[in-house]
Amino acid sequence: MRQLSCADKLLTFTHPLVMGVLNITPDSFSDGGLFYEGPHANQQAIVDAAGSMVEEGAAVLDVGGESTRPGASPVSVQEELDRVMPVICNIVSLGVVVSIDTRRAQVAQQAVAAGARMVNDVSAGADPQMLSLVASSGVAFVLMHMQGVPADMQDAPRYTSVVDNVRGYMCARMEACTQQGIGLNHLMLDPGFGFGKTMSHNLALLSELANLRIHNAPLLAGLSRKSMLGKISGRNVNHRQSISVAAALMAVERGADMVRVHDVAQTVDALKLHRALIEFER
Repeated sequence: MRQLSCADKLLTFTHPLVMGVLNITPDSFSDGGLFYEGPHANQQAIVDAAGSMVEEGAAVLDVGGESTRPGASPVSVQEELDRVMPVICNIVSLGVVVSIDTRRAQVAQQAVAAGARMVNDVSAGADPQMLSLVASSGVAFVLMHMQGVPADMQDAPRYTSVVDNVRGYMCARMEACTQQGIGLNHLMLDPGFGFGKTMSHNLALLSELANLRIHNAPLLAGLSRKSMLGKISGRNVNHRQSISVAAALMAVERGADMVRVHDVAQTVDALKLHRALIEFER
């Protein structure tokens, strides 16, 4: 049975779990600006949304203050902190694992001090201080694959073999983590759907997701509302709930231990049916 150590919390994957997305940004591709009234985020609306996700079955709440959509420009460290820190302080009491979605060790450090128990890093530890922070704090660490950076990652992504290349990258980053003292039981892997990948790259990774499992680390899949689903369905970002739920279910069937989603209730219901059928067929 796979487990993920998150400092003083433990996630046990007796069945696939759901991570709910809380983007505190004005420009994320799907829910950018959702919690904003003018230039400021509505903290009560964020807390209400987080509470609803927990009631609907989310095991993790992923808080991000910097958009990583294709073409996005970085924000300052202070701006990112101003966006995420009030949220984290307000939701750590909900009882689930709070994740900070950041590439910056300075942001991760303050988030962890406030109660975050997971760092979800799209750069897989590119910040020189990130791995030592994770090692010393004992939080969980999500290693995601990204080719390039958000500003240019979709310009012309190329691989010799996307599955082999992503797997090789993950192996190297896991080795870097263990060398810094991070235990394998603290690591989760994310192939980074849409982060420097074409449609064919994304479909290959989804098809062969199970081949990306390394050292029995749990796998995270983030497909919710992404542009590949829009291209397949022909629907805009606000009408991709159904295909997003289908994508999450397909990822779970191919080995995902956790799915990162915007539509928590619908995804949880689909996974309940999936689990019931598996138990019935045993």
